[in-house]
Amino acid sequence: MGEFLRHPLVKVGTDKVFLKEQQKNIYKRLFGYAAPYKGWLALAMLASLGVGGSDAVIAYLVKPFVDELLVAGNIELARQVPLWVIALAAFKGIARYLQQYNLRSVGQAAIQDIRNQLYQHLVVQPLRFFTANSSASLMSRILNDVNVMQAALSDVLVTILREVVTMLALIGYAFYADWRMALMAFIVIPAAAVPAAALGKMIKKYSRRGQDAMGDLTAVIEQTLSGIKVIKAFGTEAEERKKFEAENQSFYALIRKTFRYDAASSPVIELLTSFGVAAVLWYGLNRVIAEEITKGEMFSILAAIVMMYTPLKRLTRVNNIVQQALGAGERVFEILDQPSELVDAENAICLPRSSGRVRFEKVDFAYDTEPVLRNFSVSAQPGEVIALVGPSGAGKTTIISLLNRFYDPQAGQILIDDQDIRSVTQKSLHDNLALVDQETFLFNESIADNIGYGSPGADRAMIENAAQQAYAHEFICQLPQGYATLIGDRGVRLSGGQRQRICIARAILRDAPILLLDEATSALDTESEAMVQQALANLMRNRTTFVIAHRLSTVIHADRILVLEAGQVQEMGSHQQLLEQEGLYKRLYDIQFQEQA
Repeated sequence: MGEFLRHPLVKVGTDKVFLKEQQKNIYKRLFGYAAPYKGWLALAMLASLGVGGSDAVIAYLVKPFVDELLVAGNIELARQVPLWVIALAAFKGIARYLQQYNLRSVGQAAIQDIRNQLYQHLVVQPLRFFTANSSASLMSRILNDVNVMQAALSDVLVTILREVVTMLALIGYAFYADWRMALMAFIVIPAAAVPAAALGKMIKKYSRRGQDAMGDLTAVIEQTLSGIKVIKAFGTEAEERKKFEAENQSFYALIRKTFRYDAASSPVIELLTSFGVAAVLWYGLNRVIAEEITKGEMFSILAAIVMMYTPLKRLTRVNNIVQQALGAGERVFEILDQPSELVDAENAICLPRSSGRVRFEKVDFAYDTEPVLRNFSVSAQPGEVIALVGPSGAGKTTIISLLNRFYDPQAGQILIDDQDIRSVTQKSLHDNLALVDQETFLFNESIADNIGYGSPGADRAMIENAAQQAYAHEFICQLPQGYATLIGDRGVRLSGGQRQRICIARAILRDAPILLLDEATSALDTESEAMVQQALANLMRNRTTFVIAHRLSTVIHADRILVLEAGQVQEMGSHQQLLEQEGLYKRLYDIQFQEQA
C-alpha cells in the first residue's frame, strides 16, 4: 500500500485533490467573513430577486409587444408601453441600488475585519517571525493582497448574487415558455464552463506570482526610502534605478499573462453562446413557419435566452476576479495560519509590580542551531546595576531579549521575584520592564506623544517632568511648537543625542522597576554622551538595571560586571576586581584605552 501511494501518478492525483480542497477552504474562509452581516445580505438577496424578476418580466413582455402591438396593431397597448418601460426601470433601479449598496457594504466590512485580524495577528508574533519575513513582504500582504481580496468581497458579491438570480429567473421563464428551445440553449452553459475553468486556473496561477513580484517590488522601494542617505552618499542612484526597473519589469510580465487569459475569456464565451443563439433561432423560425408558435412567443423566448447569456458572460469575468482573489487569499491566510511561538500560558498570572529581583538559572539559547548562551546563570538584587560586556556575538543582547521574552530559552528559566516569566502574562511582564535600545526608534508624532508612548495615563506635567530628568526639556522648549512639534519619520528632525534623551524620558515616565539599557550611548559624540549619561543616572536610580556597553568607561561604576565570551560568563566582579584579575576584561580595557590615547 505504501509503494502504491508513492507512485508518481498517485502522488499527482493526490496533490490535485489536496489543491482542490485547499481552494474550497479558501473560498469558505474568504466568503465566511461576510457571514456576520446576515441582515445586509438578506436585504440584498430580496433586492436581487427584484432585479432578476425585472429581466424575466421584460422577456415575457416581448410576446404581447410583438403579437399585439407590431402584428395586430393594438393602439391601446401601444399607449401603455412607455408607462411599463418607466415603471420597470424605476423598480429595477431601486432594487439594484439596494442590492449593490448593501453587498458592497458587506464586502467592505468583511475586508476591514480581515485587515484588522491580519494586523492583530502580526503584532503578537515573536521577533523570530519578523527576522524570517521581510517588512516589505508583510506590508505587501496587508495592503496589496487584501486590496485584491476586496474586489472579491465587494464587487464580486454584487455581481454573483445579481447575475445568478437574473440567470435563474430567465432560465425558469424560458423553460416555462418552451422547454425544447430552452434546452437547446442550455447545452451551451456546461460547455462554456470548461474553458472558463481552465482560464480561471491560469489567472489564479499568474496572479499569485504577480502578488509575490509585487512584494519584491515593495521591498526595493522600502529599502530605497530607508537607505536614501547611503544611496546618495555612494552615488548609486543609477544602480538602484536599474534594480527597481528589473523588478518592475518582472511584475509587468506576470500581470500581462493575467491580462492575456482574462481577455481571452469573453471572446471564448461569446463564440460558444453564439452557437446556442443560432440553434434557438433556427429551431424557433422553423416552428413559426410551421405555425406551432407565434412570432411573439419566438422573440420572447429568444430574448430570454439572449439575456440569459449576458449574466453567464459576466459570471465568467467574475470567476477571473475570484481566481485573483484566491491567489491573494492564499498569501494572506499563510500569515493568519502562522501560529505564534510565544503565547501566554493557559493559567498565566498577572505579575504585580516587581521588587526588581531577577534571576537567570542555567539558561541555554540558540537562534538556529548555533548556541548563543550556554548554562548562563546570574542573580540581580533590587536596585543593583549589572553590566554585560564582551566581544561581539558573546550573547549580551540575547540576555536582554530573553528577559523581555522576545524569545524563550531552550533550557533553564528566567525568574522575576521567583516567578518564571513564562508563567505570567506578557502584558504584566512588560509593565515591569523599560528598554532603552541602541536603535532610538521614535514615531512620526509629536514629542509629547513619543514621551508618553506606553504610559497612556500620563498628563502634560508628568511628561515635562520626565523630560527634565532626561535633560531634554531645554531643547524641546526651543523647538517651534515645543512639545507639540512633529519630529518626522523615526525622529529624523532631531540629533542622535536628542533622540536618545527622548527615549530616556519615555523610560523614566514608564517608571518600571527593571531597566534594560542596550548600548544606549554607543553612537553619540562626547558632548551628547555626557548629557545622556546624566539622564541615564536619573533613570537608573532605585531600579534594577542590566546595561550593555561597548565603551567600558561607561560601566566602571556598575555593582557587578559580567564578562561574556561565546555565550558563557568568563569573569565577574567590580571594575577594579576585574582589572586585578588581568583576564579578558583587562585586555578589552587596555585595547580601548590605547585607542582613546
